[in-house]
Amino acid sequence: MHSRIAVFLLPAATMLVIGLAASGILHAQISPEEHASHHPEQAAGSKGGSGMGGMGMGMGGPPDGAGAGKMGGKGGGMMGGGEGGGGMMGGGGMGGMMEKMGAPKPKDLYPSLMELPDLPMERRGELEQEAHQRMIAGTRVLSEGFDELSSSAGSDDFAAMQSATAKIREGLGDFESGLAAHRALREGKAPRSVALQWFKREMNLSDGSPMAASNAWLWGMTPFHTIVMVILVLFAAAMVWMYFFKMRRAASLLERLATSGGAKSGAGSEGGGSEKLSAPNSPSSNSLLPTPNCCDTDDACATEQEAEGISHDGLLGVGKKKLCRLRVAKIIEETEDVKTFRLVACHGGGIPFSYLPGQFLTLTLPVAEKPIKRSYTISSSPTQGYFCEVTIKREGKGAGSRYLHDQVKVGDTLEVKAPSGKFVFSGKESDDIVLISGGVGITPMMSISRALTDMAWPGEIHFIAACRDPKHFIFEAEIKRLQEQFDNLHVHVAMSRIKENVNGYTSGHLNKERLAEWVPDIASKRIHICGAPAMMEATKAMLAELEVPAESIHTENFGSTQKPKAKVAKKQEAHQEKETGAKVTFATSDESTSMPPNETILEASERIGVDIDYSCRVGTCGECRVKLLSGNVSMEVDDGLEPEEKEAGMILACQAKATEDVIVEA
Repeated sequence: MHSRIAVFLLPAATMLVIGLAASGILHAQISPEEHASHHPEQAAGSKGGSGMGGMGMGMGGPPDGAGAGKMGGKGGGMMGGGEGGGGMMGGGGMGGMMEKMGAPKPKDLYPSLMELPDLPMERRGELEQEAHQRMIAGTRVLSEGFDELSSSAGSDDFAAMQSATAKIREGLGDFESGLAAHRALREGKAPRSVALQWFKREMNLSDGSPMAASNAWLWGMTPFHTIVMVILVLFAAAMVWMYFFKMRRAASLLERLATSGGAKSGAGSEGGGSEKLSAPNSPSSNSLLPTPNCCDTDDACATEQEAEGISHDGLLGVGKKKLCRLRVAKIIEETEDVKTFRLVACHGGGIPFSYLPGQFLTLTLPVAEKPIKRSYTISSSPTQGYFCEVTIKREGKGAGSRYLHDQVKVGDTLEVKAPSGKFVFSGKESDDIVLISGGVGITPMMSISRALTDMAWPGEIHFIAACRDPKHFIFEAEIKRLQEQFDNLHVHVAMSRIKENVNGYTSGHLNKERLAEWVPDIASKRIHICGAPAMMEATKAMLAELEVPAESIHTENFGSTQKPKAKVAKKQEAHQEKETGAKVTFATSDESTSMPPNETILEASERIGVDIDYSCRVGTCGECRVKLLSGNVSMEVDDGLEPEEKEAGMILACQAKATEDVIVEA
């Protein structure tokens, strides 16, 4: 198929090239014979000729040596063809060299014209004759090449085809060299000017014309080149900025690692001790992987702020800071109405804070139009630095617990304020500990027991729990496992709804006789109590009868003895009956009111609609702290305040009562 097409097209192409060559020949002004008659002394070829003959117009002479003399005489100078086309530009030398260098093959006028001087009029006829002979020779070589290509294409002789195409290129080069000379002479231009124009066009150079200058935007560059350069500059600037940003972060991380210390402290009884443990993201951590505080959510982290201070008292270094969210990784059903929620860092790694056994988290829950805050004691051990757990009982009237039990699922995120609270035991405070809990009050006791056993703390641990029956015994399986593994953990359980002792559980309520039996020399022990207010009051009374000093008893309240709404309604009635004359002014809200006896500032704010955040209402969580601007107040409990906060004039609105006019920042 290809051979037939080639046989058909090649004769037509041959005729077209010959026709073009003939038309160029017909345009010659004089014939070679006429020119020789006018210049007999130059009829013969000159060896070592000068001028146009010596320089040579062609890129190569005819194969048979035609065109010697001024167009290519022997030794004809730099551009001469030599004998049969020798010299620098002869025999296709410059053309071949330019092709090897990757330059396009010249079409209009060869670069050799750059070296030619302007010719006087009497030399132009001589040059035209030489150009005429070059065109004839090129036409002849072209014809031979096309004939060879036509015959070889029919026989599929590829080597012959390649040789034929080479001959065609050679003939075309000879023809174009003569044609270029004719054009330069006919247009009346200096040869070097024509050559320069060709060179600029082949190299895509501007000719300096106003049109070309108008297309340049910046420093002579075209719009396309300008845009490309701007993009590259912007990209380079972005890379430099990213480099310095990463270096700053790396330097900051190294500085924090260098300044943080892995302190050790002794704990336990005489002759024993334990090293201070470090959570993965605690201030003394050696982890090089910072954990982000927030999940990728659309909501801004409105509560995020830098650490205000670091406390190294107790088991772990505790950073006092606020953070955004933790992800619910697992929900464990402990009993029919108690669930444990395991919280982890949103992006993996350790949780972004550390805590002490017995502290609590404050969660912000989107229960209604205005989110509510609720505090829940952490039940996990801080030695497990990659998660923390809160264990929560579902209360029928508890908005927070109902939301967590009924709506929160694995994968959800919760807004969390970092741990706080002073109901802690790290192992440093005493050589032994008595933990007494009622119902879900077992959660801080579980955190303490887990931490002490994780550390293999050598002191004595007396774990006393009161509940209704085995199915309401939270953490039953784990407590039994720990008791089997650690000889210093002594577990005693009183169950009010079982009729007889079973499986090591004691029937009936907790009483002082059982306390004295289970804990020898209880009066000398440090005691922690957590549970419902009535249970704790009863237990404190038993301990007083057993001569336990009041300063040895530490309690954790789950809430006030009255519901907030009931207390507010009662205070409204008291306000109508009697006033103390004390007046509270809320500076930020520009509201004020007089206060009846024993009303707290939080209750007064609720009565007149001033918004103050709160959670526990018993003075331990610190959520309701506000700044006292003037006046004095009294507080029964101020555990939720740090010493520096007290010095700064902060008070707990849920505990603060005033007998004189006060102004607070709320």
